[in-house]
Amino acid sequence: MISPKLKTLILASFVTLMAGALISFPQESFDASIRGLEMWWEVVFPSLLPFFIVSEMLIGFGVVNFIGVLLEPIMRPLFRVPGVGGFVWAMGMASGFPAGAKLTARLRQEKQLTAIEAERLVSFTNSSNPLFIFGAVAVGFFHNPKIGIVLALAHYFGNICVGLLMRFHGAPKQNKGERSSEKNSKLSFKNAFYALHHTRLNDKRPLGKLLGDAVMSSIQTLLMIGGFIILFSVLNRLLTLVHITDILGYFISFLLSVLSLPSELSVPLISGLFEITLGSQMTSETTNVDLAHKVVITSFILAFCGFSVQAQVASILSETDIRFKPFFIARIFHGFFASCFAYILWEPFYVHFQSNESVSKAVPVMNFIEKSSTNLLQLWNAMAKIGPLITLLALLVYVLLLTRKIVKNE
Repeated sequence: MISPKLKTLILASFVTLMAGALISFPQESFDASIRGLEMWWEVVFPSLLPFFIVSEMLIGFGVVNFIGVLLEPIMRPLFRVPGVGGFVWAMGMASGFPAGAKLTARLRQEKQLTAIEAERLVSFTNSSNPLFIFGAVAVGFFHNPKIGIVLALAHYFGNICVGLLMRFHGAPKQNKGERSSEKNSKLSFKNAFYALHHTRLNDKRPLGKLLGDAVMSSIQTLLMIGGFIILFSVLNRLLTLVHITDILGYFISFLLSVLSLPSELSVPLISGLFEITLGSQMTSETTNVDLAHKVVITSFILAFCGFSVQAQVASILSETDIRFKPFFIARIFHGFFASCFAYILWEPFYVHFQSNESVSKAVPVMNFIEKSSTNLLQLWNAMAKIGPLITLLALLVYVLLLTRKIVKNE
């Protein structure tokens, strides 16, 4: 354990060095800040806002409780979490980081999860969404939609493995608050509807108040996410400028050589440990490296999700009694699981479709994948065009609601 005085010294030194680097490289810091802001302004905010608002509404109206009762016979035996975990898992995959953490924290505040159940749930419900994997990474960076299917399968299979592994998390004495799976093993629409109706009646807020609270809570979370994206975009750039990334790259290159991976991927991997978008892009642009090795490293970067996303999750979880450590350990496991799956799935899902012997069988499947990836890329580009308008309108609504709330309190 690090002593409190040493920890204080380390943190103070790090912040001081970062401030010095900001002063030494003002233009580069500004450019990196703009890059992070553009990512948040154009894509992250408009893509996550609808999911966050709808999720808050679903929780308020009791729909999540309804889904939880129905999915209890599935989620409890597999992952040792309540049925509401199925809703969090689905929303996390559809909307991407850090929706799973946001919803898990919200359900913990609603007392629908114990602390241990929440730690299990948050460990496997945070993932990259298909829009980012296919649209940005596969087509945007690698210019190859076929890679998207390998990355997606490896990513989500790895997530399932993490969920199955984390079901063993928690000492027996910490599991006292869990409900018995045997008592909830029967599918009952009647009980599910009763849970929905009971939840709606207990929430005394009118529709307008519920919607306003959902918008306020969602935008506050997204503002926090934007701050972390900009901060880590600048930090990643500063580490490169002061050659810390190169120094760390020497150690990572040794580890990669042990795993029979090219050392040229060490710097992209370091960048990906901090920010997944930049790391994935740098990995795809690395020359003289086999494509399969690039996919394995990219799969690890997507699963680890970068310190930027992990800092967002840590900030969200800090509002509850959910510990961050299990989530961090799960990300390491997810990275290794996803990398192994990418290596295993590379030949059957990429090389096989590329071979001349299977052209007749692969064409329909590949046409579907390429068409889907193209549509996702078009959606990604459309987000970049209309995203700022959505963000601006949402922030305007937030200011109006906040002003109204302040006036009422006075």
